[in-house]
Amino acid sequence: MSAPTAPTGLDPARTAGAEGALARAARGWWPWALLALLCLGLYLPGIAALPPFDRDEARFVQATRQMLETGDFLHIRFGDEARNKKPAGIYWLQAGAVGLFSDAASPAIWPYRLPSLLGAGAAVLLTFGFGARLVGRPAALLGAALLAGSLGLTVEAHFATTDAVLLALATAAQGALGEIYRRSRDGTRVPRRWALLFWAAQGAAVLIKGPVAPLLAFLTIIALTVADRSARWLSGLRALWGVPLLIAIVGPWLVAISVATHGAFLGQSLGHDFLGKLVGAQESHGAPPLYYLLLLAVTFWPGSLFLGAAATRAWQTRRETAVRFLIAWAVPFWLALELVPTKLPHYLLPAYPALALLAGSALTAAGERRAPRHLDRIIAALWALVSLALAGLLMLAPLRFGEGVDAAGIVAGAVILFLGGRMAIAAWRGLRPGLAARAVLLALLVLAPALGIEAPFLNRLWLSRSAAALVAAHPPPSGVPMIAVGYAEPSLVFLLGTGTRLLSPAAAALDLSATPGAEALVESRAEAGFRAALAAHGIVARAIGRVGGLDYSNGQAMILTLYRAAPK
Repeated sequence: MSAPTAPTGLDPARTAGAEGALARAARGWWPWALLALLCLGLYLPGIAALPPFDRDEARFVQATRQMLETGDFLHIRFGDEARNKKPAGIYWLQAGAVGLFSDAASPAIWPYRLPSLLGAGAAVLLTFGFGARLVGRPAALLGAALLAGSLGLTVEAHFATTDAVLLALATAAQGALGEIYRRSRDGTRVPRRWALLFWAAQGAAVLIKGPVAPLLAFLTIIALTVADRSARWLSGLRALWGVPLLIAIVGPWLVAISVATHGAFLGQSLGHDFLGKLVGAQESHGAPPLYYLLLLAVTFWPGSLFLGAAATRAWQTRRETAVRFLIAWAVPFWLALELVPTKLPHYLLPAYPALALLAGSALTAAGERRAPRHLDRIIAALWALVSLALAGLLMLAPLRFGEGVDAAGIVAGAVILFLGGRMAIAAWRGLRPGLAARAVLLALLVLAPALGIEAPFLNRLWLSRSAAALVAAHPPPSGVPMIAVGYAEPSLVFLLGTGTRLLSPAAAALDLSATPGAEALVESRAEAGFRAALAAHGIVARAIGRVGGLDYSNGQAMILTLYRAAPK
């Protein structure tokens, strides 16, 4: 039998050279250092400059701030309202970061984002560490690098929410599960440490985001048990002491919060938030099946260029232990999410490490593939269209949301057009490992400046930041809380402080009549009612500043006017 040759159109010498360079880079401590530097280069830019991204992030950081201000680390509150949606783990991590590097009075958001940055980096390193055992160090290095550079994970690393930390813990649990499965299939002894890691990671993941990681593991276990027609390998999980360990990690907090809220936390977090997403589309986030399949071209970009090859090789080698496990990790969870009515881009994130390792395996075995190349060419064409759209967005966004042409956006878009175009052409001719290095370079050259330089200056998107700057230039008397009328974004509360009051026009007028020198930010649609209410109380309001922009949650154009009131 003749040795496999490189696909038509590839230079065998170049392919061999790339494989040799990859093998050298995957030795010793080099992969760990390279991946750590890659994560820092992708995730640090913009972490301090970007204001609160969306309502969820602002609610998370404000609830954490209130924990620090009150010293109550059990109850989760946004203002006076209980926030019984997610467990307390992420709030505790954020509070620890703020306690180390800042304080609750500061409006700086970067300390709240540190757990997400570290979680994203840990997920990448864990993907390499466990992937090296499953698919070999070269494939694991490519997969981990593609995961690090994915658009979805890079964005989540900049969000002070649960998902990057959850990904790290889910990767640790799934990695341990994979090691148990691999050793059981090979007939070798399964040390207790893998079961310990699995159950400990599951417990920590439940404290971060409830049942998501256990659901992922459950679907993986069911898929493998059905495919193998055997459950004997599950003895390696040592559930007799593993389940009690999980309960010991989660139980104390769960009992405490259930008693403190008289059962309301479980009712709202599991009954309304989690189960509600399973049976209906919450908060207008519904989408039909195949949503994640289509969206993956963007959220896993630029590594999405290799997902067609990953799928093809996974099917061809599905009987291999490592591939079998990675398919069981990604596919059942993916299918379950496609069937759930509520859909958000980050929900699929726990499947990314498995997809990345399958892509890395496909690239390192590019010379052995026997599949027709039409799928790779279709994927390359679609990837080129997504890249073109991203380039256009980066170039045009400053014209729509900023102050005009932005050099960082122009350069990032040009990089996509040039380097991405060359990648698409090369992929059309045939995939090879060196394309993964180009994809990672593309991510670094595009995403870092986009998030670190361009996005922070899209001022029309950051209306709360503009409003906070206006208030800082014209502050109310010391100790007097700000009032907001017609604009109730959580990001405004975080930037102005916990005492910020979100009131109706009538209630705001009543407050201003009782507090000389008090100020109110009033959205233009609420101005007529606000002025009428002031007149009823004998108050004259003077406009001392105005800012405009978009409410990023709904895209609605808004103008906020800062009023200072004084008696007639």
